[in-house]
This record gives sequence, structure tokens and C-alpha cells, in this order.
Amino acid sequence: MNKKALIAILISIMGLSFSGDKSAYRIFNRSGKEVNYEEMLKEITGADIICFGELHDDPIVHWLQYEVAKDLYNLKDSNLILGAEMLESDNQLILNEYLKGLISESRFEAEARLWSNYKTDYKPLIEFAKREQITFIATNIPRRYANMVFNDGFEALSGIADEARIYIVPLPVAYDPELPGYKAMLKMGTMGHGQVNENLPKSQAIKDATMAHFILQHLDKNKTFLHLNGAYHSDGFEGIVWYLKRANPDLVIRTISTIHAADPEVPGEEIIEKADYIIVVPESMTRTH
Repeated sequence: MNKKALIAILISIMGLSFSGDKSAYRIFNRSGKEVNYEEMLKEITGADIICFGELHDDPIVHWLQYEVAKDLYNLKDSNLILGAEMLESDNQLILNEYLKGLISESRFEAEARLWSNYKTDYKPLIEFAKREQITFIATNIPRRYANMVFNDGFEALSGIADEARIYIVPLPVAYDPELPGYKAMLKMGTMGHGQVNENLPKSQAIKDATMAHFILQHLDKNKTFLHLNGAYHSDGFEGIVWYLKRANPDLVIRTISTIHAADPEVPGEEIIEKADYIIVVPESMTRTH
């Protein structure tokens, strides 16, 4: 057997051995058709706002968020704004000081009330924003105010000081309890003895409304705003998206969601109309925390 024939056989064997490799993720569009990363990226590049919904402990989606941010930054000639649920609005000053190099990394991480998985999952994007001097917006309501709503409803916020109101959506906040996502959350709010905490979806809504408020406040018509949030904040084109569209129906918004599935190649009908794009990750995927 000559050398060329041997090489051809080896390449053929290698192709067969790798054809069955397990995929770390698959991407589907809202109608359930599988697409590739490049197709998704090309379509979302033209959006005003992208809500990238994550499962907070999934390493694949955090890596893809970073890759999407880098690719959008390059494709849009730096015309990108970043924002995230994982940073609260009253920490915007601290975040800005760090991004501008005015305070140290240790001081930022000590004072910004960062999530426990910050270093593995969100720090790469913060450092990317710092390196490229990209505006990064802390969009979420301070958790103390969301907790007030959870305990006592929207009415509890009427008593906060004027100085505090700059950190939340202007009151009164619109709220539609008939949205499927909030109705489903209400069922989750069942407490002992069959009692239901009717404030649970309200505490979700005040987060959604506040995040939408700060996205809109910092939106630039010449830039794309890439926002990171838990998938449930934008799934079904509700949550943040509902508030954004209510404020401006003409906005071009694209959503990305993430789910785990036993077989990422056949995720099931639950992905239909869940988002513009759904990232399906094997349910056996290791978690970051």
C-alpha cells in the first residue's frame, strides 16, 4: 500500500470516529428549526436590543454570551452597549469607576454585591468591557426594593425616599398578572397550607420593569444593547421584552433563551416560540456552581 492510500484510509477512519462526537450545544430558531451560530449572529446584529437569557449555572451559555459580545463588537465597529441583571442599579457608580480604572479590582469586587459565580461567569465580560471601554449598565433593581415588593406588594415602594427612586422604574409600575409567565410564577408561589404569595410575580415584574427602564434610558439608536438576564426574564417575549415593547413598539428586539435537554438534537416542542433563538445544552453538562 502506498503512502497516499494509507493517508486516505486514516483520514476516512478519523472522520468516522469523530462523526459521533457529542455536541456541547445546539441552536434552534423560534419555529424549532436548527440553525448555526453564524446564522443567529447575522440576524441579531441588526437588533436595537438583544436579551440573552441564561441558566445562571450553565458554563456553555456564559461562554456563548462572551463570544456573542466579542463578535457583535467587531461586526458593529465597536457600536455596542452591555448590560446585565447581575448588577444592581445603585452600583452603577462603582462599576463605572472600575471600568475607568479609578478603583482597583479588589475594591470593586468587595463593594459591588457581586453574585457568587461572578469570577467564573461574568468577570470575563466585565474585563472585556473594561479593556475595550464599552459602556456597561447595571440594570437590576436593588434587591432590598424587590424584597419589599415580595413582602408587601408594589404599595411598599411608595414610602421610599426620593433619592432612592432613581434606582427603580418610575412609579406606578404597569403590571399584567395575566401574562403566562407571571401566572406560572404565581403557581410557584404557593406556600404552606395552600396559601399563595400573590406578590411573587409582582417582585418579578418590578425587576423586569426596572431592567427595561435602564435599558431604554441608555439605548443609543446607533448601537446595539446586549443585555444578559435569566431566561425567565425574557422567555415567551414577556418580562423585560413586554415592558420594552410597551414603551416603544417600534424597537427591534431579539431574544435568546437557554434550556437543558436529555437529547440536544431533539429538544421537544417546549422550544417553539420560547425565544427567537434557543440554545439547547445537554442536561448532563457540568455546572459552574
